[in-house]
Amino acid sequence: MEIRKREKESVPSLLYRFNLRVKQSGILREVKKRRFHQRTTNRRRQRLAALYRETKKKEIAKSRKLGQL
Repeated sequence: MEIRKREKESVPSLLYRFNLRVKQSGILREVKKRRFHQRTTNRRRQRLAALYRETKKKEIAKSRKLGQL
């Protein structure tokens, strides 16, 4: 990715444009995703893990609502 400095453009402005372009391209998201290798899991285990996370989120939200957290 290449960003050229415009005439009479300040360095913070250039950095802002660069960061914006990087975020929009999705490069950072891809790099963060590839940072750690995950073993492939079967669909049943993935589904069960997702259900477990969802129930935990609901329990935490409920306890926050009741003032227990």
